[in-house]
Amino acid sequence: MRKLAGLKSEINAWESLDRKARSAEELLELSAAEGDASLLETLAEEVDVVRDTLDDLEFKLVLSGKFDRRSAIIAIHAGAGGVESQDWVGMLMRMYLRWAENRGYKSDVMDISHGEEGGVKSAVVGISGDFAYGYLKAERGVHRLVRLSPFDADHARHTSFALLEALPEVEEGVDVTIDPNDLRIDVFRAGGAGGQSVQKNSTAVRIIHIPTGIQVSCQNERSQYQNKTIAMKILLARLTERETQLRSQEVAKIKGDHISAEWGNQIRSYVLHPYQMVKDHRTSFETSRAEAVLDGEIDGFISAYLKHSVGDNAEPD
Repeated sequence: MRKLAGLKSEINAWESLDRKARSAEELLELSAAEGDASLLETLAEEVDVVRDTLDDLEFKLVLSGKFDRRSAIIAIHAGAGGVESQDWVGMLMRMYLRWAENRGYKSDVMDISHGEEGGVKSAVVGISGDFAYGYLKAERGVHRLVRLSPFDADHARHTSFALLEALPEVEEGVDVTIDPNDLRIDVFRAGGAGGQSVQKNSTAVRIIHIPTGIQVSCQNERSQYQNKTIAMKILLARLTERETQLRSQEVAKIKGDHISAEWGNQIRSYVLHPYQMVKDHRTSFETSRAEAVLDGEIDGFISAYLKHSVGDNAEPD
């Protein structure tokens, strides 16, 4: 039913564009027949609308992967560097939350691990909306920050790294099936900052998928049931992504080159000192508006990568 609804929406969008184009054509004929130049301004506006809509629909044709229409789960992990890298994770998390807000997507911090001195060690964020995964898969990889550290008394320049994973939201029994015997579920007390924020009951949940060794945990919610539900959702996404990567590796053996989103393969640099520049190393797309990028304006990078990757890094069905 979800696939049917998506296809109907896509067909309706193209049919609506066809009607707008025909309307513009009729307006042009009317203007020519009556010699009424006053209609030309309205016609120009109609043509702009048709062009912008066509560009958007053509771009969505790039998002043709199996899970591209789905909502997404992103996980951001701090690299070496202690509080500096952990602060960078917090900045990236805010960037993607603002991006989601700007696009009208819903976002939810599913799990977060704070650093001892500040910042965030790791965070898992759910972003719900059509094509969320299709867009965010362009962001997976290592993100590098260069700036004057606010945590350094000498205000020296520091370089920090963070790894971003992008996972599609999937459903058990539909996209993937898990044998309950393959799972080990542990419960423990959720950590906190002390005082009333420390859970007295064992509400945090850790799930281990024994065959693959994949572990996920969640301690954000107040109930064990809620934490288990979220942990299972993340586990399903990780298992699906693992299967996708295995198929991609098989394709890569045939095609040749394959670059995985691992440490050392940085995809983008954010330079805040001695100048401001954000540059994507895969496409060479760049901008000097670093603060705007960190405030969620990343569509230019996503669009450049997806267009660049057509036919080269397409995901297997």
